[in-house]
Amino acid sequence: MLARVLLLVATCLIFHAAFSTYEHLSYLKALERPEGPIPKSILIETVVALVLGIVGASLNAPPLKEITWSSEMRKRTIDEMDSRLGFANYVTRGRNIFTSRQAIPKQPSPREDH
Repeated sequence: MLARVLLLVATCLIFHAAFSTYEHLSYLKALERPEGPIPKSILIETVVALVLGIVGASLNAPPLKEITWSSEMRKRTIDEMDSRLGFANYVTRGRNIFTSRQAIPKQPSPREDH
C-alpha cells in the first residue's frame, strides 16, 4: 500500500513540476526574456519526485525469482536439460549444395511411373 501511495505522490509531483516549468517559461516569454534558468524549487521538486518514484517502484515490484542451477534442476529433469543432438553431420548437405545439377542423377518422379 505504501508503494502505491509513493508512486501516486511521485506522479503528482512530476506533473506539478512540469506545470510549474510551463508557467515559468510562459512568464519569461511574456517578459520577452526567452532564456533563463529554471527555479531551484522546481528542480528540487523534480528530484524528490524521481527519488519517491524509484523507491515506490522498488517496493511495488514482485519478489525476485531464484535463477540458480539448483533451482532450475528442481523443476526439470536431466533429460529435459540435456536434450540436444549428439552429433550433426554437415558433409552430406555440403556435397549436395556445392555440386552441379548435371552431376546429380535425376530421380524419377512418381508421375512418370504410370
